[in-house]
Amino acid sequence: MIVQPSGDPAGDLRDFVRVRACAAGAETVSWWTGDVYGWLPDGGPLHLFGFEGLNVARARAVPGGYELLTREAAVYLDPRTREILRAWDNPLTGRPAEVMHVWNDPANQRLLERGRSGPFRAPRVLLGDQVVFNADVLLAYPSPLPVAEFPGHSAGDTYRAMELFQFFTAAAGLASGASSVPAAFSWTRVSPWLPWMELGTRPGALVYHCRGAKLGGYDEVPDRLREHVAAHAPRFARAPEEWSEPNETSWTAFRKRHRSPAEK
Repeated sequence: MIVQPSGDPAGDLRDFVRVRACAAGAETVSWWTGDVYGWLPDGGPLHLFGFEGLNVARARAVPGGYELLTREAAVYLDPRTREILRAWDNPLTGRPAEVMHVWNDPANQRLLERGRSGPFRAPRVLLGDQVVFNADVLLAYPSPLPVAEFPGHSAGDTYRAMELFQFFTAAAGLASGASSVPAAFSWTRVSPWLPWMELGTRPGALVYHCRGAKLGGYDEVPDRLREHVAAHAPRFARAPEEWSEPNETSWTAFRKRHRSPAEK
């Protein structure tokens, strides 16, 4: 059963924020696990990696909506042993590659009652006693890694990807009016090859297929991931306090690591 938005963009937005984070501004932690596949027009698909990560978020009310202030860390895993990878033998090139794990700080988002596309809508479906929200994010913008500058690491001058989310929450919890309600989620991403895979403009794409949940706190994050954060970037255990931009991605992080002397 499709549940139509209420016609109240402020209420629909608050419902979504209650599921994704906490409308009262408390810090929330989400964790996910899954796998990454390589799609090729002439072969595959290939099971390339396992994937596990966390996002620590704070929803801050602002005029007309919310700022979602977040950091996220994630690790690529051996698809068989599920151990965190340090190096990777690329089956598509036959060469080893240094793995760059994900350290996106910030990974912020503005959620407004009325944005460039009109009033906020939170598409939802009632399935038994659960409400399922979906959020489809379709991306196309100039790549931080132009092919002319990064021929071995860039799939194209335009970054094109899809981030497809579904959030599952109990209908009774949503009806309770609580500022934060428990939620599980699924996430699928279709994106270009990662820069550190060194596949350049070779045709194909990556497909991420993950699932996770909003946890009760940071101490519920699996030990291995918490230890990884503590060892390499402890600030990722907390959400940002203030808005900053631009967002970090694997592409911008790669450019920073490999920028020319003139950019340093």
